[in-house]
Amino acid sequence: MCDTCGCGSTARDTGEPGDASETETLTVEERLLAKNDDLAAHVRASLDARGIVALNLMSSPGAGKTSLLERTIRDLGAEICVIEGDQETSYDADRIRAAGARAVQINTGAGCHLDARMVHDALHQLDPPPGSLLVVENVGNLVCPALFDVGEHAKVVVVSVTEGDDKPVKYPHMFAAADLVVVNKTDLLPYVDLDLDRLTAQARSLRPGVRVLPLSVRTGEGLDAWYAWVASKGVRDGAAVGA
Repeated sequence: MCDTCGCGSTARDTGEPGDASETETLTVEERLLAKNDDLAAHVRASLDARGIVALNLMSSPGAGKTSLLERTIRDLGAEICVIEGDQETSYDADRIRAAGARAVQINTGAGCHLDARMVHDALHQLDPPPGSLLVVENVGNLVCPALFDVGEHAKVVVVSVTEGDDKPVKYPHMFAAADLVVVNKTDLLPYVDLDLDRLTAQARSLRPGVRVLPLSVRTGEGLDAWYAWVASKGVRDGAAVGA
């Protein structure tokens, strides 16, 4: 169970419609999200004032978020700073630093997502320079991260071809929130049963017109399109120039 978002709460699962327990749970969650959104707006305004573009990178565990970041850091040449979210360990932050970027690790313990307060506090430690690209690599989870604005300018959902093409309909809130869907590990397409057109159609049924970008971090196929998309958010010639 997540202590901050209340997922797994038995009040919602077992309460009859109209029960006080269910109403109370919903009210608390609404207040929690409203408070988070207020702080996220503050974070975003602070980043805007410094010309920093922020991306919220979300996926299930093992889809390849960190690998995509490592290659992006090495290839793009931009000033990139990363906030890493995991329940435990500093493995991913260590990988990001080894690739050449600043990184701060947030360990959430039992928590299943990052929120605006965590990102706000991490930014004081990270201190990204004006004009940089900030990437928040969220905790591996296709549920709760979709609900929490962390002050980003765009949400990126990464899935891998090994996960199947039904993820959008299984996790609709995540894909409805996505500004970009990255389909990673396309080098494995000959060996898995995945219909890319079906996945794309399902994602667009939830977020009409969302771009679905197939790529392979391992082979480099499709990465130019990913870098072009990042540039379209305001990151050009090694610097962020606004959201």
